[in-house]
Amino acid sequence: MKKLTLLFLLLFGFTMQAQEVAKNALGLRLGGADGIGFEISYQRALGSNNRLEADLGWRDNDHFEGFQLTGLYQWVWQIEQRFNWYAGVGGGFGDREHDHHHNGNHNHDDDEGVYVFVAGVVGIEYSFDIPLMLSLDFRPGIGSKHYDGYDLALGIRYQF
Repeated sequence: MKKLTLLFLLLFGFTMQAQEVAKNALGLRLGGADGIGFEISYQRALGSNNRLEADLGWRDNDHFEGFQLTGLYQWVWQIEQRFNWYAGVGGGFGDREHDHHHNGNHNHDDDEGVYVFVAGVVGIEYSFDIPLMLSLDFRPGIGSKHYDGYDLALGIRYQF
């Protein structure tokens, strides 16, 4: 039993090894789905393996225009040197309006307005030898009826 407990603690400690995160990171988060799509992203370290992330996104296309502000608390764990995975929780608010000039006679008033949401995030990231980090994450969420509900995004950030 002692050997099994020791083995469990060693494996748990190995998989949950914390990664030192950069004090600050600023860049872009390029998303998909039918959500906002393009965000300016800022990360601020709170400790050696956790951080806050704030994202301001907007979209202006043929179908709708809008903005969204998101805040997330994240935990970061090392997979290999410079390669991490992270998970977090948070929320935010936004506003969207359909472009009636491009939508003809369709009435989208039910899809317009201010919304609030709560969200989670899970992703992977790689920090290069230079102060550049690439990430890929999935952000599901639940919110009022104007919120799309999920986002898959590629991030590129300068670390300082």
